[in-house]
Amino acid sequence: MEHQILLARRQGGFIGLLCVLALLSGCQSFTSVKSSLPAPVATHEFSFDPARDDVVGTVQVIKAREEDTFPDIARRFNVGFEEMVSANPGVDPWVPHAGTEIVIPTQFVLPDAPRKGIVVNLAAMRLFYFPPAQPGAPRKVITHPLGIGRVEWKTPIGTTKVVSKKEAPSWIPTPSIRKEHAADGDPLPAVVPPGPDNPLGTHVLKLGWQNYSIHGTDKPPSIGLRGSHGCLRMYPEDIVRIYNDVPIGTPVRVVNQPQVFGWRGDALYVQVYPALEDDKRNHGTLVKQALTTVLTSPEAQLDARPRLAINQVLLDEAIKNPRAIALPITQPDLTLQSYLARLTRVENGLPLNAN
Repeated sequence: MEHQILLARRQGGFIGLLCVLALLSGCQSFTSVKSSLPAPVATHEFSFDPARDDVVGTVQVIKAREEDTFPDIARRFNVGFEEMVSANPGVDPWVPHAGTEIVIPTQFVLPDAPRKGIVVNLAAMRLFYFPPAQPGAPRKVITHPLGIGRVEWKTPIGTTKVVSKKEAPSWIPTPSIRKEHAADGDPLPAVVPPGPDNPLGTHVLKLGWQNYSIHGTDKPPSIGLRGSHGCLRMYPEDIVRIYNDVPIGTPVRVVNQPQVFGWRGDALYVQVYPALEDDKRNHGTLVKQALTTVLTSPEAQLDARPRLAINQVLLDEAIKNPRAIALPITQPDLTLQSYLARLTRVENGLPLNAN
């Protein structure tokens, strides 16, 4: 039994383990255990009112299981590794220990950018796709975590577009990449054919920037890390959805916004990510500029919003200790601890309708 469980964990992760346990112990006894917690919600597609709201999703809290690691949990909830680490300081990402409460940062302040096509926030290591608006239908945003370029292979900032798409791509390493691998004692062939060891995964969207693309990966745990040669990596299941939904010609905008402000209901939120290690800008100035922009926006004049005051203590804490968690900073007397205490606790399982 122990051998079967280990094999399931290696080959199928959490779901494979559940299947083996169910078969070995009997489906009825396995499914008869019911949780009093609500089921988790999917975290990749949301509807929103673009005239009023800049925040989608909801933060969720689970309890770790014996076999959990952060990469397991991150993929289950469609978040990246660094998002998990930021949201859970002090928790061992490889052995979080059964029963430990884990914050899943599945609420997102949308980047300060036109809501058209694909927007990538490098600081968040996250992609936001805004499908074309349909008459009479609410606006939608589809969001997924990314792996981005390493320090020495930065992902560019700016605007481009999707120029072509390819299923089952071959990978042709650039001369500089082949040189790097050769220096590390890992020579690459001139062409890596399609297959399970192809770093591009199963699908690729080539960008107008030469040698840059959005693609899958043969290393899912690298999502939410700086591990690529500048391209944008996605979980294998996520790239299939984006590949099918995003047409050639779709605009792509890449920004680097560690501090993002946005409105939802009668609250202003801030979401702060750790700045990338090579981002040497004055972030105090950036925060002031971003806050001024959101407070003078048309959305800030709606309903009770003009009368709201900033909870400076909570804002200062968010800036000082980036947690990748969206926080309502116009609620008086709210602290990070009291906010975390009131978050929704959910089952530790695959969300309904998850990718």
